[in-house]
Amino acid sequence: MNKQTLTFPENFWWGSAWSAEQSEGRGETGKAETVWERWYKQEPYRFYNRISSETTTDHIHRYKEDVQLMKKTGHNSFRVSISWARMFPNDGTGEVNPQAIAFYRDLFSEMTKQGIKVFANLYHFDMPAKLQDKGGWESREVVDAYVHFADTCFKEFGDLVYHWFTFNEPLGPILGSYLEDFHYPNIIDFKRGAQAAFFTILAHAKAISAHKKRQLQSKIGVILNLSPTFPRSQNPADVQAAELADLFYTRSFLDPMVKGVFPEKLTLLLDEYGQLPEDITEEDLRIIKENTAQILGLNYYEPRRVKARLGAINPNGPFLPEWFFENHIMPGRKMNEYRGWEIYEKGIYDLCMDIKNNYGNIEAFISENGMGVADEERFMDENGQVIDDYRIAYIQDHLAYLWKAIQEGCNIKGYHLWTFIDCWSWINAYKNRYGLVSLDLPTQKRTIKKSGEFYKRLSDANSFDYDVDLLV
Repeated sequence: MNKQTLTFPENFWWGSAWSAEQSEGRGETGKAETVWERWYKQEPYRFYNRISSETTTDHIHRYKEDVQLMKKTGHNSFRVSISWARMFPNDGTGEVNPQAIAFYRDLFSEMTKQGIKVFANLYHFDMPAKLQDKGGWESREVVDAYVHFADTCFKEFGDLVYHWFTFNEPLGPILGSYLEDFHYPNIIDFKRGAQAAFFTILAHAKAISAHKKRQLQSKIGVILNLSPTFPRSQNPADVQAAELADLFYTRSFLDPMVKGVFPEKLTLLLDEYGQLPEDITEEDLRIIKENTAQILGLNYYEPRRVKARLGAINPNGPFLPEWFFENHIMPGRKMNEYRGWEIYEKGIYDLCMDIKNNYGNIEAFISENGMGVADEERFMDENGQVIDDYRIAYIQDHLAYLWKAIQEGCNIKGYHLWTFIDCWSWINAYKNRYGLVSLDLPTQKRTIKKSGEFYKRLSDANSFDYDVDLLV
């Protein structure tokens, strides 16, 4: 065993992240119906144990207590999202809601008072339902409404926010809404999804332009869920399959949002199959080119492993990325069985090196990483504390590879865990728990887990001890 103290750069951001829809609860401030609330009304059976986002972690009523818990679990930074539906309860447009402004100003002021930097994200899957009726991200009208929402947030909270983010995981709603049936309105249509993706990227660029005009001290960027893509083998067919999968799932948003240009190979492929979006102007492309992310959040959970497709494609079936590859199950892989995800700690290093080598080593941080586990009550001690040694090991193993990436020159400024207090997780509701703090749903009682105590020690020391022989 070769134990070594792994020390992180000075002023490293230690924290976690969650979103408005997953944590706030509806509350009394006024709020437009979101796509999640509508979907729950229409198909409640889609949601685990039929639990909606009506109450979630009730953060809107308990935020002062929660900020104290942030402090007790070692946070010097925290990512929230601002609810578009709460800021503009008249279906996402119209007059801004003064009660929403008061709530967010109070929350951000409380965080700042406690020495916790506010990382504010503007969109985390929570489209106001009436804007979805207007076409959602397929609509220029919705892009304009989003930019108005973003600019209002810059105006109202610009003095309190340390960093801004236009979107969290913009790929998610495209996959869920247009390709894989896990987001409302559950359309299977790649070309419409490509149009929605393009307008999402345009909205990102226009929000950055609005931020620049405000001349705020903060930076603005985007948070992307990125999985390094590994071919099954070095057979040319497997390598090509991995390259194509990577274009669809990684470069599609990363290139235009960070470099300002779309990957040529992907554009040519979509054109060949008649799947390019049609509503694109030269002015759109100029705006995207001139307004790129100043900081990049990296959400890492699992690698992507693929192989060359052997089975024939049904030409009458919907066009999907899987036309060009098959997923590969690597023998001997380590799994989080609850979530169905492979645990591959070195992937966080591979991801950071990709950003260093191919994206100008843009300022970046790990904006999500974490482990969801079901039935954590099994691990409670007699005092009601979850003894989650598995989560502590998960964090340490990933942080060791993050430390290695930093040693090799990656411009990584921090690490945010998903998540702070166990939160509502979309259609999975509370099936898997991710928090540093456990939540008892009936009583809303919060209890710091063993991992929360570990995280405080980690943050205070800015280091931890690790057997570096385990790093490969």
